[in-house]
Amino acid sequence: MTQCCINPSILSADFVNLEGELHRISNADAVHVDVMDNHFVPNLTLGLPVVQRIQAVSPVPLDAHLMIAEADRWAPGFADAGLASVTFHAEASIAPIKLARELRSRGSKAGMALRPATPVEPYLDMLSELDMLLIMTVEPGFGGQAFLDVTLPKIRRARAAIDGSGIGVAIQVDGGITEETITRAAEAGANIFVAGSAVYGADDPAAAIDRLRNEGTRSLRQASAE
Repeated sequence: MTQCCINPSILSADFVNLEGELHRISNADAVHVDVMDNHFVPNLTLGLPVVQRIQAVSPVPLDAHLMIAEADRWAPGFADAGLASVTFHAEASIAPIKLARELRSRGSKAGMALRPATPVEPYLDMLSELDMLLIMTVEPGFGGQAFLDVTLPKIRRARAAIDGSGIGVAIQVDGGITEETITRAAEAGANIFVAGSAVYGADDPAAAIDRLRNEGTRSLRQASAE
């Protein structure tokens, strides 16, 4: 899988001028929207009404990352809002297969996220129910954290399982992605990259996206050729 996608996180954007911030990243593959409830993670961000307004004005598709408790109850509402992709945490779902099927039935791609310390092996049998597996490369809840290299073996194991199954599941990584760390994550097998401060902390966010995409594509192609 050599297609590299860059999904900037608006957690690092200027919330006072969010519509303008969205248009600064119009060359992105999707907008990563971090939804936090101050229960599953110790932070509070956006709720469904705000995400619906973002959906209405965004020039690119929305990729929601639900860092919320009771995902089975709340996640379908985000699919109903018309989001391209909705990702819930395995740790917050009682019935992840049922939830993934429900998200798909409502028109969204289904993603499932794992915290850094959550093993991937218990979930490999449900890969066919997913469009994307999100492997967190920092602890969820706050932006600006450093990339955790200890997650690289898990990314490799997930990529090997996906390739061995023949199922077209994307691997997304979220946390500490820069022009330097994207190389390691891509070589391990990730192909969708969430970047917050690396994009919005740059003078030209669109140019930063292009640089990340170029670096990620180069690394993916190199890994594929080996």
